[in-house]
Order: sequence, then C-alpha cells, then structure tokens
Amino acid sequence: MIQVDNLRKSFRDLRRGLVHAVDEVSFEARPGEIFGLLGPNGAGKTTTMRILCTVLRPSSGSARVAGFDVATQAHLVRRHIGFMSANTAIYDRMSAWELVEYFGRLHGLDAAQLRQRMETVFENLRMNDFRDRLGAKMSTGMRQKVSIARAIIHDPPVLIFDEPTAGLDILVGRAVLDAIVELRALGKCILFSTHIMREVERLCDRVAIVSRGRVQACGTLAELRQRYEQDDLEELFFKLVS
Repeated sequence: MIQVDNLRKSFRDLRRGLVHAVDEVSFEARPGEIFGLLGPNGAGKTTTMRILCTVLRPSSGSARVAGFDVATQAHLVRRHIGFMSANTAIYDRMSAWELVEYFGRLHGLDAAQLRQRMETVFENLRMNDFRDRLGAKMSTGMRQKVSIARAIIHDPPVLIFDEPTAGLDILVGRAVLDAIVELRALGKCILFSTHIMREVERLCDRVAIVSRGRVQACGTLAELRQRYEQDDLEELFFKLVS
C-alpha cells in the first residue's frame, strides 16, 4: 500500500552544502498493518512523511501510495491518504461537527454520503458529546479526536500519524492509540511515527529505524531483537542510532 524505493530529499545549506535529509530510504507498508517509522529528531522521519503526503517532492527515488506516484499523481495520492500529527491545527471558531464536515466536503463527499459517514465517525470516536463545541473551547483530547476524524472522514486506505500522542496525558494518549488499533482492524495501512518505545511495542507490526536520513534496520520487533541480540527495545534503538 506504501512502497518507498531509494527515496532521497536533498537541501542546499549555506554552511554544510548539499544535505541529504532523506538518503536512499526504502521500505513498504501493507494493508492491515501498523508500520513504525522510528528515529531521533532530525533523522528524516517527518521529511519522509511529508513526501508521502505530497507536501514535498523527492529529489530522487520513488514512492507510491495506494498505487499512485507521489511525484506525478499527487492529486490521486491525496484522495487516498489521511494525515494527522500532534501539531494538526483546529479552527477555534468552528465546532467539531463543522470542521469535520468541511474537510469531508473538500474531499468531494456528497451531502448524504457525508452525513452518514460523519455519524459513523463521531459514534466510533465517541465525539457526540462535544460535536457542537467550538475549537477554542475544546480540551487537548477533544482536539486530537477531531484531528483523527478529519483525517479519516473520506475513509482513506492509508493513514499517516506523525507523533499523534506528543504532549498528551496518559488517558488521552491511550484513547488515541486505541483508535489507531481499531483503524488497523478495519484493514487500513498505517504509517506511525513516535519516540515512545512502549507505543512501538504495543502497536507496530513492523518498524524501520532511521538515523541520519538512512534506514538502519527494518523488520518485526522479534526479528530485530534476534538479529542484534538485544531484548530491550530502547537499548536496541540507541545501538542503531548512536
């Protein structure tokens, strides 16, 4: 569902010259799978996700999402993905219902289809008790649920979550993770970035560990533990990125 081959994104820096933020990265993520993209700050995770979301164009290599090329078929890629990060903005003057409805219209859903889809999403995410609350009066947890709802309103097969629990308390964070698990059960292909190793152990079917723009290791957690003879995931992570 996501196919990344030798992906590279380069920037020109006045001091360092040509910098490869993403350097020959390759991986694939499948339907019904949560694929973890792990790495320290500056490793290239967010740049990779932005390329997959068609916000950035790759310098070389290729990436396909739901069968569509991110460079040459960007408009089709955008129809088949949903994106959420910890920094996804919520409009203060729109209610939860109005905001999700707005994004549904942007994705071209007709009125009847959108209404039915919204009722389903609000029920599944337990959002009906604040559906009419303005963004300015929402709690952090409410805002995160609205962000998930707007990402999935058009029922995309591919979902990209960039550190979705950053800054959340443990109860809200758990609710977000539970929602992601339920989306996997629906057959979604989920790309998931986090710094929290317990989230990786709980959620991820496979992971790619990225450092300095390159994939250092890729596989299931069991495969990586056996390959590097390290049972502690945090120690394994430090070993690969240091």
